[in-house]
Amino acid sequence: MTTSEKAYKVRAVHCDYQGSETEVYEALKRATDPLTESWARLKRAKRIGIKFNQDKEPKNRVYYEGQLQQLVTEKVARAFLRLLRERTDAELVAPDVSFYTMYNGATIEETNTFAQVYKDYGVRYINGIVDEHRAVQVPGGGQMFREYVLPAGALDVDEFISVAKMKNHAFMGITLTLKNLFGLMPGEPDGHTRTYFHHLVRMPYMLADLGRIFNPVLNIIDATISQAGREWGNGVDDGSAPRITNMMIAGDHTIATDACAAHLMGHDPQSDWLTPPFHRDRNPLLVAAEAGFGTVNLDEIDFQTEQPGPLGEFYAYVTDSRDINISWRKTTAEQALFYMDNQRKLVDKYAGEYILLQEGEVKWHDPVSDLRQSRRKLAGGKPEQALWLKYVDPDEAEGEHFSVYDFALKQVAEIA
Repeated sequence: MTTSEKAYKVRAVHCDYQGSETEVYEALKRATDPLTESWARLKRAKRIGIKFNQDKEPKNRVYYEGQLQQLVTEKVARAFLRLLRERTDAELVAPDVSFYTMYNGATIEETNTFAQVYKDYGVRYINGIVDEHRAVQVPGGGQMFREYVLPAGALDVDEFISVAKMKNHAFMGITLTLKNLFGLMPGEPDGHTRTYFHHLVRMPYMLADLGRIFNPVLNIIDATISQAGREWGNGVDDGSAPRITNMMIAGDHTIATDACAAHLMGHDPQSDWLTPPFHRDRNPLLVAAEAGFGTVNLDEIDFQTEQPGPLGEFYAYVTDSRDINISWRKTTAEQALFYMDNQRKLVDKYAGEYILLQEGEVKWHDPVSDLRQSRRKLAGGKPEQALWLKYVDPDEAEGEHFSVYDFALKQVAEIA
């Protein structure tokens, strides 16, 4: 396959983390100039949505030599918006759903790290917590659910952009432009608590669904300062560690972009569950590619990098043993399939409520999905037995695809 025949294009360029905002701008320009189709679509757009990885309480923001370590750095945000403003006069909106406002009691004024940046570049911040929420169906029917509830302000755009940080993630292995979209998920009362999705088996598939819904036309990864180990932490005895990688990555498809970034981190983008860094769950990039959304095969990507990988020693922090992880996967799938087989009985008793299933028994039920405590504690004396959370809806409006759980059991059986 020649370069001109490849459907996806990704560029990785050198960008010194100590460089000036102008130098960052030049690196972004160099990385994005070859993405001609992306720029053509952005030029036609009247309204563009941008999801920056930027939400954090001030007290929990971690800095490395004065720059944000775990979030997109301010100079990268400014340089990118400068570049975007030069290429388009479209309305720019930045939708976000602040985890720390929903669950920690913080205010948007505290958590919106880029408030001044948005003001300086005329970007309208959309608070996805109070924004109108709308159920939207996944193009192609979805891999985990048929539909999701999302902020209307994130959906009502002509094109979408994801600007992320290069990081490992203790649960998902990596968090790049695809995982960045998870920050658009609202909670209750219109949606589910985030742990409903941030759950063994479900999450890789639901991330693939979000990728299809938003399908970012431009994907940017700030890899000037990166992080190994886990997404958050203070960098001291908690499994997180800074990495000076001095790169900027840009691509025209979220899956292809993240596959190239994973490669530069030293990870195989075609690897799957139980192969590092995917200790806990499946590789969401592979999951998406299996269903025809993007590719994880670098031979199918027009990928050029000014510096070969690995850019540093990257790893996902291991939170639990291999045996317990296998048991959780198996029992999660078993409880989901138990629900499917006994749905009528459970609907008759628990309709409109959330339930936790363990070994075929309802261990908890409530109209509110936020458990307010760890499932590890709720598991009681059977820590190896997973608890599966489900909204009991007679109409099954969200359209969960239970075949995913059949595949999970098949995976477990193959390694037994």
